[in-house]
Amino acid sequence: MAPSAVNTDTPVDPPTTQPKTGAPPHQEQQYLSLIRLLITTGEHRPDRTGTGTRSLPFPPQHKYTLSRPDGTLILPLLTTKRVFLRAVIAELLWFIAGDTNAATLQNQNVHIWDGNASRQYLDSVGLDHREEGDLGPVYGFQWRHFGAPYTDCHADYTGKGIDQLAEVLRKLRHTPYDRRIILSAWNPADLSLMALPPCHMFAQFYVAFPPSSPTRQNPDGSTSKRGTLHTLLYQRSCDMGLGVPFNIASYALLTHMLAHCAVLIPGTLTHTMGDAHVYLDHEEALRVQVEREPRDFPTLEIEARREAGCGIDGWGVEDFVVRGYEPWKGLAMKMSV
Repeated sequence: MAPSAVNTDTPVDPPTTQPKTGAPPHQEQQYLSLIRLLITTGEHRPDRTGTGTRSLPFPPQHKYTLSRPDGTLILPLLTTKRVFLRAVIAELLWFIAGDTNAATLQNQNVHIWDGNASRQYLDSVGLDHREEGDLGPVYGFQWRHFGAPYTDCHADYTGKGIDQLAEVLRKLRHTPYDRRIILSAWNPADLSLMALPPCHMFAQFYVAFPPSSPTRQNPDGSTSKRGTLHTLLYQRSCDMGLGVPFNIASYALLTHMLAHCAVLIPGTLTHTMGDAHVYLDHEEALRVQVEREPRDFPTLEIEARREAGCGIDGWGVEDFVVRGYEPWKGLAMKMSV
């Protein structure tokens, strides 16, 4: 079997790699520079969890390249600490499925939502009528059933609400110049029903057709230019230690999936942040991380069974092959809930 994302979790602490003379800064330096700025100049602020943060508002956008001119796909998976890639993929597929049951992830040994799915936590936010693990109409529900009344995580919502993700893919395929190719997880009417309001809440997609665009063969036999897909993510609340590395990888992977389904070239991921913050109990680990030299981002391959032009549903963890991920070892950081 080809090496896949699930095989990249063995801790490795590689030697420092010095940047090549004259080479542009590694794109991971955007993230590291913001961490340094937060630690040194961030405003000390209380927060919902009681942990406390150092925070800055609306930092400059970060941009990540998703493919090379030779067609190699790039996954901007941060290298100065190990990112739990198997969990990134599992959660993204969980979103795409419209699932809101934390048990689905727990059964895959992915526990990133456990803190917000516990009986104690649900009771503390007024959701004592929900069974443990039922997160309410969070990300995936809004992506696939926006506007539908939410009952519980076991109900069948087929055909209910607005399937935003399907509409995004339809527009990418048929109306790529549309300025309304948008995916929103922020639904004010449902916020009180969610275990946690969305942090990464809004994405806009843009298909560019530069003069250098290659041609592609269409199903009807005609040819057309093959566009390049760019994604803009807006994230209102940015936990720089734990959440942001995960979110970058997740939306990069979503862009790769949509580009594959719409027969487009993955272009860039632009990350716009609202409240960027470092939790006080993450500072020590982050001070270690910012001293590490970034390594090359890994490459991504999509298994042949997922043919270009396929649908967005039915993907599995085994459809992604990540090569060359050689990060520094992980750094322990506790999630605040």
